[in-house]
Amino acid sequence: MNDGIRYLDINEVEQLSELSEVMVRVNRCAVVVKGGRRFSFAALTVSGDGRGVVGIGYGKGRQVPGAIEKAGRDARKHLMRVPLTSTNTIPHAVEATFGASRVRLVPASPGTGIIAGAAVRAVCEMAGIKDILTKNYGSTNPVNVVKAATHALAQLRTHEETRALRGVELGA
Repeated sequence: MNDGIRYLDINEVEQLSELSEVMVRVNRCAVVVKGGRRFSFAALTVSGDGRGVVGIGYGKGRQVPGAIEKAGRDARKHLMRVPLTSTNTIPHAVEATFGASRVRLVPASPGTGIIAGAAVRAVCEMAGIKDILTKNYGSTNPVNVVKAATHALAQLRTHEETRALRGVELGA
């Protein structure tokens, strides 16, 4: 399930120095059995190096630590590179949807900070984005919001990439 996102290959992941990880959400699910309720947990984590690499992971387990560990492993498998400007913001405005969630990311001037909710904030911080304006429309389910934010970041293109795609000279 690639979803059009170009993930880092194993050689690029091994070259990364240190990845940090933040847990966004832990969901609890219960199934009723003969002896009572049996609980399971699902964790959503975001990993990144703070310099343009970010990935999300989702893991399930019977205990919370096991779910978090699986989510962290999944996040390291799904790392992608995000193009950043010299001022640590995104090159252009972008919008993406996942399920009923829609996320809009807009570049901001230096000193603005990260104006975002908890789910999108985690993705932006792990990617190393310092100044950004975001807005979430529709569902606020953290799983769908994080995936929509990741899809939005995957759509970003640098000026050089745009110039090469169009085959024309662009102004600064």
